Amino acid sequence: MLTGGANALADHEVIEYLLTLAIPRRDTKPLARTLLAKYGSLAGVLNADPRALSNHPGMGESSAAALHIVAQAARRLAKTEIKEKPLLDSWHKLIDYLTIDMADLTVERVRVLYLDQKNRLIRDDHLADGTLDEASIHPREVIRRALDLGAAGMILAHNHPSGNPEPSRADIQITHRIAEAGRLLSITVHDHVIIGKQGHISLRAKGLI
Repeated sequence: MLTGGANALADHEVIEYLLTLAIPRRDTKPLARTLLAKYGSLAGVLNADPRALSNHPGMGESSAAALHIVAQAARRLAKTEIKEKPLLDSWHKLIDYLTIDMADLTVERVRVLYLDQKNRLIRDDHLADGTLDEASIHPREVIRRALDLGAAGMILAHNHPSGNPEPSRADIQITHRIAEAGRLLSITVHDHVIIGKQGHISLRAKGLI
């Protein structure tokens, strides 16, 4: 593991190794395989609800914590990577950060990353859970928050639990409304990124902003 690089271990071996640290002197291979079968992937296991993990046959709070802490550490590492540098110059790191945090969610989550004049992250706001539309997201509130923070720009982000990141008509419409509201106050919507298990889509890259 120490010398073989990222692909030295298969997914079930990564889970098995982590479980061995929490459950010594026990063969954890069968447990690792049942977890993978239930949650579908390594990311699915590590991002699973800790209570659900602890209730899985053969698991418990200590072993669930051993898996959950890896996901939390990955999130903190990814956030650290984007915190000090202009986000528009560290695009792949931003996508990594959003993917780690959102790709395996079972609910739709909307976030706004507020940026300063140099495009550095001021705040990452978890705006709402649920369908992206004006019933749950109010453009004026998004812009008011930007003004309160002294933000010069923002990046919208949300996930599609279905896995397919293709934007819906509602995604495009609410983006246009927020961008127009921001334009009146010189606050730029740089992009709207949609994250799914099948990848990500940038509305700007698709010419939709």
